[in-house]
Amino acid sequence: MLKRRLILTLPLAAPVLAQPAWAPTRPVRLVVPIAAGGALDITARLLGERITPILGQPVVVENRAGAGGNIGAQFVAGAEKDGHTIMLAAANTLAANKWLYGTRMPIEPTRDLAPITRVSTGTILMVVNAARPWRTFAELIAFARANPGRVTMGSSGTGTTSHLFIEKVKRAVNVDITHVPYRGGGPAIQDLVAGNIDMMFDVMPALMPHVREGRIRALAVGSAERVSYVPGVETVPGMNELLPGQGIDAQAWYALVAPGGTPLPILARWHETVARIVRDSDMAARLMPLGFQAVVDASPEAFMAFWRQEEVSWRQLVEISGATAE
Repeated sequence: MLKRRLILTLPLAAPVLAQPAWAPTRPVRLVVPIAAGGALDITARLLGERITPILGQPVVVENRAGAGGNIGAQFVAGAEKDGHTIMLAAANTLAANKWLYGTRMPIEPTRDLAPITRVSTGTILMVVNAARPWRTFAELIAFARANPGRVTMGSSGTGTTSHLFIEKVKRAVNVDITHVPYRGGGPAIQDLVAGNIDMMFDVMPALMPHVREGRIRALAVGSAERVSYVPGVETVPGMNELLPGQGIDAQAWYALVAPGGTPLPILARWHETVARIVRDSDMAARLMPLGFQAVVDASPEAFMAFWRQEEVSWRQLVEISGATAE
């Protein structure tokens, strides 16, 4: 007997097609949650002009200032999750505000914003108006101690790096310096140059042009050691020299984020694009004389891990300073 074998013919599997990388289909909105003119704004514009030729769409830098960056952050958190709105924010907005604002904090940053990567890191600089008599940190502190409340210090806003750091220094040296918050570093620097306030701590990019032109004078850097890589401040002492044993070492950072819930492929495309820019020698060369070093995290997930660690550090700094925005 002839036995027939049943042969099952299965359809060929459909070929796996590579998904095209995400790309914007209209202009990209790059939100800066402080006023124009400060270091964050300068960095955003450097990024924006380099993103356009890579992604093929213009980048519009949009300043949405107020509440220590919370207004801009809340706007981005509520934007479409399609990759066309991103934000460049400083450490204080992303990691300190939730502790400063408490129940008034409009968003939960690590939930309502999605990580892309850091783009720069650096310390801060203590400067005074060039017409003021203080030539050294010690002279300024001596005057402030003898004249409680008379020295006025501007900042880019309550709870910003500049504000929290001076509060820590004030406690370390036991002096009373009057804090004057502004809606961003740009307006504060304008008033400092004009002589309407005496001093400020802020990140270097926006300050260095005024230092080099003699309008303001640098008395200290916020990092533990001197900053040898920035022309013009190589001899300015760091905190270990000025306040030994206090463990003061200010490190600021800027990072790109998107609305929370943005799909991972979009975040990955943004990370790839920004990493390409930040690793380019041109971007590093533009940032270094301003006092910032280019940096990129290995992935959005790696940045999120760093971000969560920074929340712990900034909570401690807020508690030490006693600052509150409630």
